[in-house]
Amino acid sequence: MRTIRFFRETPSFPFLRWRRPAAVASGVLAVLSLVLAFTVGLNLGIDFRGGTVMEVRTPAPVDLSELRAELGGLGLGEVALQEFGSPNDVLIRIEQQRGAADADADANAQALAVETVKDRLIALYGEEVSFRRTEFVGPKVSDELFTAGIMAVSLSLVAILVYVWFRFEWQFGVCAVLALAHDVGLTVGLFAVTRLEFNLATVAALLTIVGYSLNDTVVVFDRVRDNLRKYKRLPMLELLNKSLNENLSRTLVTSVTTLLALVALFVIAGGAIRGFTVALIWGVLIGTYSSLYIATPALLALNLRRESAPEAPEGEPAT
Repeated sequence: MRTIRFFRETPSFPFLRWRRPAAVASGVLAVLSLVLAFTVGLNLGIDFRGGTVMEVRTPAPVDLSELRAELGGLGLGEVALQEFGSPNDVLIRIEQQRGAADADADANAQALAVETVKDRLIALYGEEVSFRRTEFVGPKVSDELFTAGIMAVSLSLVAILVYVWFRFEWQFGVCAVLALAHDVGLTVGLFAVTRLEFNLATVAALLTIVGYSLNDTVVVFDRVRDNLRKYKRLPMLELLNKSLNENLSRTLVTSVTTLLALVALFVIAGGAIRGFTVALIWGVLIGTYSSLYIATPALLALNLRRESAPEAPEGEPAT
């Protein structure tokens, strides 16, 4: 079967000509993302703040603005509504209710809030309202989930550093982790700017972005390793640029096909997993960019030399 290619011949785009402006732009955006995350903060979901999620199906399509006004007048604090699936399906998020004294009082206050919302929905839509799911997340659990999410992303970066270090050389490992940290940081910045809900699904999306970006970076590094052994006298800048161009068709085909699936998911799935799909779409775009303008140019900054080029593992097919 013939390999799908966008180009009849290997292109010669001068990617690394813009490595310095790209590095400056990426650095500025990364710093801004950190500043926004620590000043403006993230729009943490119920998973991380504590509260209740209710999945409701009504007998008739719901006008979200009217229902939001009805539930907002119940004195329960923030009540967020989101349509998902059909117009009859609504996801209701009720913020953590505080009791008078202790955790038991908090739980009782939360249960009372749920019953209050149920009574109002039945009054509005009749007994045919279906309460398909009700989940309560306490403040202690939400803190543990947030800590576990940070640990999961951090440990994945450490594991990737070790993996790439052993597979290639230390310069490759450092560059790969630098690109992945860039991708994760800019994704967090996107959520801080857009105020999309940051929840456990978003953490799953971050880990998926790490995996996708790593795969793209490792493929480029494989080509760099092969070319280091093949072109003994080619200047390092030209060799890296050649490696990027030789993988360009593969990178574009992978990115475009992945984006088509994600855009379809974004359009069809609706609001229920909007944050998840937005994070993945952004991750594919930024992951492709970081392979071209973060990971590979960083090899130059770390002074990669031909004598440090690792040999391919025994039995590994040529890239």
